[in-house]
Amino acid sequence: MNGLVVIDKPAGPTSHDVVNRWRKIAGTKRVGHLGTLDPMATGVLALLTGPATRLASFFEKDEKVYRAEIRLGFVSDTYDAAGEVQPTSVATVPEAEIRSAVESLKGRFLQKPPPVSAKKIGGIPAYKLARKKIAVDLAPVEVEIRRLEILALSPDKLEIEVTCSAGTYIRSLAHDLGQKLGCGAILSSLRRTRAGNFSICQAHTLEELAKLAEANRLAEALIPAADLLAHLPSERVSESVETQIRQGRQFRTSPFVVPPGAPLVRALSRSGELVAIGKLVIPNLYQPSTVFQPE
Repeated sequence: MNGLVVIDKPAGPTSHDVVNRWRKIAGTKRVGHLGTLDPMATGVLALLTGPATRLASFFEKDEKVYRAEIRLGFVSDTYDAAGEVQPTSVATVPEAEIRSAVESLKGRFLQKPPPVSAKKIGGIPAYKLARKKIAVDLAPVEVEIRRLEILALSPDKLEIEVTCSAGTYIRSLAHDLGQKLGCGAILSSLRRTRAGNFSICQAHTLEELAKLAEANRLAEALIPAADLLAHLPSERVSESVETQIRQGRQFRTSPFVVPPGAPLVRALSRSGELVAIGKLVIPNLYQPSTVFQPE
């Protein structure tokens, strides 16, 4: 098992729960996620498996796409429906004000993470401190809302689709909207439909994956490591060059295959397996940066 699986995470379990379930299904310990989802959230949870876990750093900045439902007239200590929810006494907000407030949330800005989150303070996750009623003050981080569209709108809730940078909290986005409108707002449902190049149409449920494993067909659900990072140029190398790369030595690529000056390249074996990711030294000369040794 060497590649990536896209799981349609159900509501309820944590992302860590899903990772553990996948470990049992796939019979492997080497698993890494490309961005967690809250227990309440559903949708795309991309998991690297086997040697492919070494590619995680190449996906850290991938944008995400979400569909979210936001309830107006409520506040919550977690900024969503999973926390201690309380109604506010604010009257219905006019539609024009809601649309204007939503529009103001687009762009790049500093966002404060929810107090109940996995962000760490002094090495301790904020949610653990919050459970002990210890006040937390998380530093804001820069995020970007690249697209924000209202899909449905009623007096007490709205459904939106968001395209955003990695690290954006949709719970905080809902909270910020409630603050702007003066009525309070919480995230009532969330579904991630895309993470980087991986979409919900590629996703499998845990039940589907378990059935594939029983039929000895689990590899069908895996995107092979060699097919990941498809935006990077690739070149198949000879056996002698493959050995050279696995020893950490620099290798050359053909200017007719790899554009001169390409910062990164995928080196593939004759059989099409991923050997390494190379970093540019000079045009068409690369230093192996992430090497995959045969198991």
